[in-house]
Amino acid sequence: MVELWKEIPLWKKIFGALILGLIAGTTLGEYALMLKPLGTLFVNLIKMLIVPLVFVTLVTGIVSMDDLSKMKRIGLKTFALYLITTAIAISIGLGIGVIFEPGAGIALGSATAVTAKSAPGLIDTLLNIVTKNPMSSLANGNILQIIFFALMLGISINLAGEKAKHVKSFFVSFSEAMFKMTEIVIKFAPIGVFGLMAWVSASYGMDVLLSLGKVILCVYLGCILHVLITMGGGIAFFAKLNPKNFFKGIIGAQSVAFTTTSSSGTLPITTENVVNNLGVSKPVASFVLPLGATINMDGTALYQGVCAVFVAQAFGIHLDFSQYMMIILTSTLASIGTAGVPGAGLIMLSLVLTTVGLPLEGIAIIAGIDRILDMARTSVNVTGDAMVSLLIAKGENELNENVYNSQEAFIEDEIEVETEKVHI
Repeated sequence: MVELWKEIPLWKKIFGALILGLIAGTTLGEYALMLKPLGTLFVNLIKMLIVPLVFVTLVTGIVSMDDLSKMKRIGLKTFALYLITTAIAISIGLGIGVIFEPGAGIALGSATAVTAKSAPGLIDTLLNIVTKNPMSSLANGNILQIIFFALMLGISINLAGEKAKHVKSFFVSFSEAMFKMTEIVIKFAPIGVFGLMAWVSASYGMDVLLSLGKVILCVYLGCILHVLITMGGGIAFFAKLNPKNFFKGIIGAQSVAFTTTSSSGTLPITTENVVNNLGVSKPVASFVLPLGATINMDGTALYQGVCAVFVAQAFGIHLDFSQYMMIILTSTLASIGTAGVPGAGLIMLSLVLTTVGLPLEGIAIIAGIDRILDMARTSVNVTGDAMVSLLIAKGENELNENVYNSQEAFIEDEIEVETEKVHI
């Protein structure tokens, strides 16, 4: 039995645990809430990895790029791709909201007003990136400041050259140790995902799903379209690779993102999937993925589009073309400043609604299903991170296509078909 369990690919274990957790939550009801500690333990283990993994792997990614011009090129490509895909995502969300009209016939006039947290301004965000105390930033888990300090340290190690060779060797070794620790934690993923999914399904049940089913349907539809068309199409058109292998390779990260609703929390699993399943080099993954977990919010931006249109329709407010353009611009830029803030989705939504003059009372009812929506948008965020790292690696000749195209653990069916052909 133990040997059989070991032979099952990790992604199948995680996906199976997700389904079993959903079944357990709906059938056991309140009793399933007792399973939450399993998920909490897994989330705590993941959180334990985040700060050291982001810091060490990002420094390692920088020091592995002796060519500073290459580092600059990769940085600009990464930033541009994240902004472009975010703009596309918000456009898809707006389009779906206009077509399906999720707010039509829903009265939000009685919704309880909520006080929205203020989103940080662009100037404040830029100034706060520069940390006054790196140790404090590491202790508090301020990802933007950690990334800035890691970039500065990595560049400085490269500029110091031979004099800093021991520091460089230390971070390379530390990075390998963190990857090994990640592998250990990931083995607990199926149990953690089962506990989280059982708690979510038991807590929310079908009542909430049915009450705002159209909004949920629109967000999930938009997420699916964005993943298949934008990301799958980008991989097929620009990287000239089979998107099927990409989605099989990151299904583990998608499942964990779906249950934990945290891009940063999923980062260790995303990194493991991207490096081991997709063949992206560790330097590229270590540079691109931490940035993506901080500034890339495709799924959240798409959610903004659907919810903004929902609120406008529910309150009978007509949006003109300029307001739609303002929503796209605001959501795209706000994704940079609010990605590392807890509850980033609702903070971004309050910013978008304020920008185009829509009632903030609409956030009250959206908040009731935010967890359900957050599960989908976080999965899309993580998928976008993986897609950009793949495109960057392909463009920089840092992609092992043999790993990407083989994926023996993920294409068992294809291998069986080929074996049968050989016998024939």
